[in-house]
Amino acid sequence: MSDPISSIRNLGPAYEKSLGAVGITTAKQLREIGPDAAYGKLLASGTRPHFIGYYVLVMGLQGRPWNDCKGAEKKALRARFDALKDRHFDSDLSGFESVLDTIGVGVRR
Repeated sequence: MSDPISSIRNLGPAYEKSLGAVGITTAKQLREIGPDAAYGKLLASGTRPHFIGYYVLVMGLQGRPWNDCKGAEKKALRARFDALKDRHFDSDLSGFESVLDTIGVGVRR
């Protein structure tokens, strides 16, 4: 059996549970799929985009502290995050659907 996701630096039980819900259940699977594909799966499942959540994942898979990235590297990471968000997160909701989604009773993925 492979190590749990929570064995990866920066990733705790909550992240492990979120990834498990999209079919990524081991540290080995997460390393193989990589941070962009894994975060894309989270976004496609309805997880709200959050740069720090993505950032923590990328740094953890590199074995680095979550706040280790700075300057140009962080700017490039933000560009990757924005591209993932544009590709995987459903931002085409009607105004009414968007309000319902915001308060937690809208679209379920």
